[in-house]
Amino acid sequence: MRGQAGESVRLLGRFGRRYAAAVRLAVLMLIGAIALLEAPPENVTAVAVSVAVLTAWTCAYAWLLIGAGGVALPLVLDVIMMLGACTGTWTDVVGDENRAPLRLLITFAAVTYQWYTPPLVGGVAALVTIGGMLASSAIAGADANTMRGQAWVLVAAALSRAAWMLVLRAATRADELAAEAERARREAQVEAAARADERELANALHDTAATTLLMVGTGRVPAGAGWLAPQARRDLERLRADDRRPPEHADLVALLREDLDAVHLAVEFEGPAQLPLPFDVARAIADATREALNNVRRHAGVDRATVRLSSDAGGVRLEVADVGKGFPVDDVPDTRRGLRHSVRGRMSRVGGTVAITSTVGAGTVVRLGWPAGNG
Repeated sequence: MRGQAGESVRLLGRFGRRYAAAVRLAVLMLIGAIALLEAPPENVTAVAVSVAVLTAWTCAYAWLLIGAGGVALPLVLDVIMMLGACTGTWTDVVGDENRAPLRLLITFAAVTYQWYTPPLVGGVAALVTIGGMLASSAIAGADANTMRGQAWVLVAAALSRAAWMLVLRAATRADELAAEAERARREAQVEAAARADERELANALHDTAATTLLMVGTGRVPAGAGWLAPQARRDLERLRADDRRPPEHADLVALLREDLDAVHLAVEFEGPAQLPLPFDVARAIADATREALNNVRRHAGVDRATVRLSSDAGGVRLEVADVGKGFPVDDVPDTRRGLRHSVRGRMSRVGGTVAITSTVGAGTVVRLGWPAGNG
């Protein structure tokens, strides 16, 4: 494979090693039983010793393959052990009457090599072990049928490699799809962040410079008003602040007091002396409050409002109340940017809530809420 292996390929590699060890242990139990049952009485002791040695080695092989995490050492040692087992054809351990256990042993060794090695390495290991079995059988004078049967082990190893390559290809494709999905997710996050920045900039422009210019342009404020120049500087500073790296936390009360000084209303503030919150939450509540006060100044027909701030274990609550003209809340069009984006949109992005109640002729109350634990 090219590049770094993905999670599916890594998991498949671990599975291949574990399954190879498990199959070898299970098959050895069967091989040992068959070998002991087929052994002539005079050779039972020699066969039992051979089975015991192979059992001990297979346990060590499984530990090296799974516990130690490497493949080179257990593979090399196992090939050597398999070649050693093949020499049993020259002794009393493997005779004409019990060659089947040896063929089973070599078959599953060659087959399972393909599950945790690269193709070339697994192929060489299979050829060496199968070649050792064929050579030892030929030297021991095995008949043609026996030799043909043992040669078929090469086919089994090749089929095992082919099947493993198909599984590996599927795992690789799964990793590619996962990587593509992750790239798409990151791109979507970047796009969403860019859109959020654009929305926030538009909201900031709406709440600051655009509002100030609108009041001057419509004649609500004379161009020579003494507070106009300081207000323009504050608007510019607010827009510049959006380009700076924000702190982790901010004092909501301090942010509110900065905005209360800029809305040109007589605002009665009721709340604690300080209330530290995550910066994005504090900024959202302060900006939504400022827009609510701007709406009082623009639409309520009064020059004063009340801001009440409280907090407890359940979260933060803030009210902006006036006794102005009021309005039918259900009749506000969705195109009104102030309520939809500058108030509701900001609070929604930090997990907050907005509730607006208004009675024509009796005033309006805007309630902002932020549940504790959302930041």
